Amino acid sequence: MSEYNTTDFTSPSTFILLGIPGLEAAHVWISIPFCTMYTIAIFGNFIIPFIVKREPSLHGPMYYFLCMLAVTDLVLSTSILPKTLSIFWFNSREIDFSACFTQMYFIHSFLVMESGILVAMALDRYVAICNPLRYSTTLTNILVAKIGLGVVMRGAVLLGPHPFLLKQLPYCRTHVISHTYCEFMALVKLACADTTVMRAYSLLVAFLTAGLDFILVVLSYILILRAVFSLPSKDARHKSLSTCGSHICVMLVFYTPAFFSFLSHRFGHVAPHIHILIANMYVLFPPMLNPIIYGVRTPRIRQRVLHVLGIKPS
Repeated sequence: MSEYNTTDFTSPSTFILLGIPGLEAAHVWISIPFCTMYTIAIFGNFIIPFIVKREPSLHGPMYYFLCMLAVTDLVLSTSILPKTLSIFWFNSREIDFSACFTQMYFIHSFLVMESGILVAMALDRYVAICNPLRYSTTLTNILVAKIGLGVVMRGAVLLGPHPFLLKQLPYCRTHVISHTYCEFMALVKLACADTTVMRAYSLLVAFLTAGLDFILVVLSYILILRAVFSLPSKDARHKSLSTCGSHICVMLVFYTPAFFSFLSHRFGHVAPHIHILIANMYVLFPPMLNPIIYGVRTPRIRQRVLHVLGIKPS
């Protein structure tokens, strides 16, 4: 690592991504599960929009939100994995100055978009279970499109200042990033200037997005579960709980490692390789698991996927 360190520049043309410091000898082995997860994510998140587009009976709010989630996961995983695998396989550690900030922007903005889509899905389930008779009149195609546009605009606008602010910082300590990708706080820590305002803005954005979204999701599912347990039919309760169960699994997979990584980066003292592995998990696990969870737990999608693959349901 010392060969990369320098202190005589303020605007490097490239940054150096180290991968996972301390585990360099295991990079090739670590790449195997990473590549496997990426392959599953690409296939799974491609097939869900494909199935929904082909099947008219799936043209409804819940499935539209699933398509939004799938597209977001495709972009998110593709923003990270190709470069990460090139580090692991070919020791290709250099990344262009502008490309680094572009990668950072895509990762964080699409994480915010994914969080917003999870809130939209919680709203969808709330209306479907708590006000089923008004479902079709409440969640119209126009409203779904407006929600989707709002989710995209929130992520794009709130994260928009980040790359421009980072570009103005002097990087006179080092251009080495101890990570597999260009993460916001990892870049901030390289600067040799006062970053208090930038850190405060980052915290504010995190609260207004993931923090607020998490609170809304929890409140939604409290109301949903209260409505479910008041249903008179045992079969209706079981069906509603089964549907909600898949959504809750997705929420836990997304928010748990995301909050751990966020808090440990700012307030905790976690071993660097542990933090980097978890930071990779929270952008790799959801894209991989979301299509699996929804494919397995949603009968209509599962049946259509089996039909496309030429497998007869048992």
